Formats: sequence, C-alpha cells, structure tokens
Amino acid sequence: MVTGFSKYEGAGNDFIIVDVRNNGFQPEAALLARLCDRHFGIGADGVMLLAEDARYDCSMRYYNADGSEGEMCGNGARCFALFAMHRGICTRGKIKFRARDGVHTAWVRQLSGHCGEVVLGMTDVERIDANGAGWLLNTGVPHYVELVDDLDAVDVVGRGRALRRDTTRFPEGANIDFVEIAGGEVLRLRTYERGVEDETLACGTGAVAAALVAWFVREDKFTEVCVQVPGGELRVAFEPEPESGRFVNIRLTGPARRVFEGTFDTDNL
Repeated sequence: MVTGFSKYEGAGNDFIIVDVRNNGFQPEAALLARLCDRHFGIGADGVMLLAEDARYDCSMRYYNADGSEGEMCGNGARCFALFAMHRGICTRGKIKFRARDGVHTAWVRQLSGHCGEVVLGMTDVERIDANGAGWLLNTGVPHYVELVDDLDAVDVVGRGRALRRDTTRFPEGANIDFVEIAGGEVLRLRTYERGVEDETLACGTGAVAAALVAWFVREDKFTEVCVQVPGGELRVAFEPEPESGRFVNIRLTGPARRVFEGTFDTDNL
C-alpha cells in the first residue's frame, strides 16, 4: 500500500505525519518503528496521524519511535498544527484538536511558506511531587526533572536510560529531563525520551516540565521562560495557582517547519 506522508520538525524534534482521513493506513507498531528507523526507514522521533473528529477540527494520534502509542508530544503537536494549516484545516491560524491527553488549541503565527511559529495550549498540570533527587509531574506525559549545575557534564543517555528503566520509581516509565538554570528567565534542557529511548534535540512537554519545576523550587519566580535545547529555543508561559498547586493556561511556543513530502510503500518496509 502506497501512502503519502509529510516530514516536519520543531527545534530539531522530527516527525512523520500522515493524513488518514481518506486512506486505509493502519498504525501497526512494527511498521511505525520501521518508518522511524534512521537507517532502514524515513527517520523520525515519532509518527502522528491526522483524523476526523466529530466535535473539533480534527484529532491527533501520536506514536513514539518504537511504535508504542503516546499520550502527547508538545513539539509534535506544534508541527501537527502547522501540518493541519498546510492541509487547509485551519485557514485562520487557529486549530482545536483532540489528543489522548485531552483537547488542545494551537495558533500558527508568522507563517512563511513551509515555516511558522506555533503557540500550543497545553493541558493543566495538577501537581509536582518530589522524587529522589528530582521532581515528578505530568505535562501530558510523565516527566522526571533533575536540576544540575553543569548540563554539559551530564551523561544524558547513560543516566537517562538507567532512570527511565527504574520501574520502582516510575511504574509507567517517564521522560528524563536534566535542567540547568542559566540565569534569570533562561533554562537549559536536555532530555532522554521514553519511546525514543535516546536523547532528542528537543522535547516540548519536557520544556514545560522544566519551566514549572524551576518556578516551583526557585525563590525568584518567572512565569515566562526561554528554554534552550540542543535543537534551538522554546518558550513556556503559564499561570500558577499556589493555593491548589495547579498550573493553568500553559502555552508552549516555538518554530515548526515542513521539511519534505513523499510516499512510502508498506510492502517495502
């Protein structure tokens, strides 16, 4: 079966996106993993499917690079919003779509051909819990955040893999974030991602987790921060509710870009 696809990236996080509204593409785990393979497939950190939705503009299903279905991907959802605009779904720059973790609204700004800046509304975060030397929270997917003094000295893959596989602390698994407070409103972040099982160039839900934990532990509070990742920069803004411990009106902003389009033959994977 020959299927059309698009390749997008946001701050170096790259994704294969397929519009399944008018085709019979079936997201089998082994096939998705093969598509994401950087040697034998197209290569990506994940796959997203755009489908119809009775109540919203469309729905998004996200799959990790190993073929497992994920709840949410912040950078992926920003790329998904730009893809939807390119497909003519959100002609006015605003889209509302359903994902596994809930309903999201995104705004595409500064659109210029293949590129755009996308603001993504995230789901509320209910709590932050201490966990060993770090903090555990759910920003759409579970994240463990550890603050470090020197990010460049951290063995992200080695330590990240060990923590990721600690089922006693993380029964459902977790993305592992190492965060350096660079000063003022600037954070530096590196992430070992569950489902990719490696460090990625960016992680949108990880950037949100880093920003919320930094606010939670610091005396100087910033509700808008710049998060520097290996693939570029993301911005996070939010509103804390100190009395309840919740964080609401969370927005993740950053670049998205269509890299190329093509087709793949499922019989050749």
